[in-house]
Amino acid sequence: MIKVYCYSRCTTCKKALKWLDENKIEYKLIDIKEDHPDEKTLRQLHKKSGLPLRRLFNTSGQLYRELELSKKLPDMSENEMFKLLASDGMLVKRPLLVAKDKVLIGFKEAEWVEYFN
Repeated sequence: MIKVYCYSRCTTCKKALKWLDENKIEYKLIDIKEDHPDEKTLRQLHKKSGLPLRRLFNTSGQLYRELELSKKLPDMSENEMFKLLASDGMLVKRPLLVAKDKVLIGFKEAEWVEYFN
């Protein structure tokens, strides 16, 4: 079963869920604010995504800006970044789609179409 980490007030998440529903793709919805992935899970998702670790950060989020992470991330170790991501689900880019063999970060319709077709 596909898992989708989302935040209910996120418009990008709403678009992604609508797309999944329209394409009749079953998924388990997880509230990223209430039930965010722990450090071990984030490490697994990062590896499965094949993307740079910085892509896991929600760079447009309020918390990201408050913590001034755009200035701090370049000097942080990978371990520090994982600990920070695991500390608050609002720091994680969403939606975060977790399938058996793939992780999609954010909603880019063309990328999702390619994966599901």
